[in-house]
Amino acid sequence: MTSRELILARVRRNQPAWRDLPTIPSFERSLADPWAAFGSALARMGGSVAVPPDGTALDAFVRFLHAGAKVICSAVPEVVGTRRIADVRHPAELDDVDVGVVRGAFGVAETGSVWLSEREFGVNALGFLAQHLVVLLDPRSIVADLHAAYRDPRFREARYAVLMTGPSATADIEGVLIRGAQGIRSFTVVPAAPA
Repeated sequence: MTSRELILARVRRNQPAWRDLPTIPSFERSLADPWAAFGSALARMGGSVAVPPDGTALDAFVRFLHAGAKVICSAVPEVVGTRRIADVRHPAELDDVDVGVVRGAFGVAETGSVWLSEREFGVNALGFLAQHLVVLLDPRSIVADLHAAYRDPRFREARYAVLMTGPSATADIEGVLIRGAQGIRSFTVVPAAPA
């Protein structure tokens, strides 16, 4: 028996007895207007909510928001863009994306965060290589706080998941806040019912 095998055998013999994870208490709270609370928290983190005028197609609205964009990569059927995420074979192909468009699974009113997984992104790098990220979010899918968010079963089902809150930011050089330093420069949430 090698030293490694001996050490691992001793560790296995001396494991503590199995016990279930503790139950996380529920901090149920209701919000008078979850969408408004979400929007306020998102704005504090540098993101924004953009509401399309009545009758405006989402595709046209995204082009209006980012009029100078040359490459719009869409992971949603409502926005055609110039590149479909289904056509991307390697994450590095997203290095020239001006605007990425995804649909958020749900939002968190407490933090202004949007939950996204590999299912929403299509290619995870879309959320970080694009210059700007537009997230379509159903206003009815807002949960009150992170306690409610972490109880969502999709956390256990996803291989990759992230709670995104606003654009990338840093303030480590002379205390000056810089947005878009290591990732997306803008984070816009558009209220949109599921397709």
